[in-house]
Amino acid sequence: QVQLMESGGGSVQPGGSLRLSCAASGNTHSTNYMGWFRQAPGKEREGVARISSAGTSTYYAESVKGRFTISQDNVKNTVYLQMNSLKPEDTAMYYCAAAKYITRVGLSPREYDYWGQGTQVTVSS
Repeated sequence: QVQLMESGGGSVQPGGSLRLSCAASGNTHSTNYMGWFRQAPGKEREGVARISSAGTSTYYAESVKGRFTISQDNVKNTVYLQMNSLKPEDTAMYYCAAAKYITRVGLSPREYDYWGQGTQVTVSS
C-alpha cells in the first residue's frame, strides 16, 4: 500500500502562483509514476501532469503546459506541482496519485492505483 498526502492548496488571485506538495509513504517502491489530477464541481477528474520515478519523463495537459511544472524529491518521497499564471478555470480539487504502469501519456485516472485526499485550489479575484 501507498499513502499519499497533498498540501499547499489555497486561494489566490488570477495570475498568482501556488506550489502543491504530495508526500508519499508506505511501499513507494511498488510504483513508478506520480501524477497530479484535478476535479472541478460537476466535471470529471482530469490529468494535469505526471512524472516518472526517475524524473526523466514528464507529461502535461495542454491546458497547463508552460504554466505548471511537476517535480520530485526522491529523498523526501515528495512530488510537487508548481502552478504559475493561475486562471479562474484552474479552480478545482487537486489530487496526487501513484501508478505502477501507465501509457505513454499517463494522464488517465484509470491508470492510477493510489490516491490522496485532495487539496483545494481556488483562483478568484
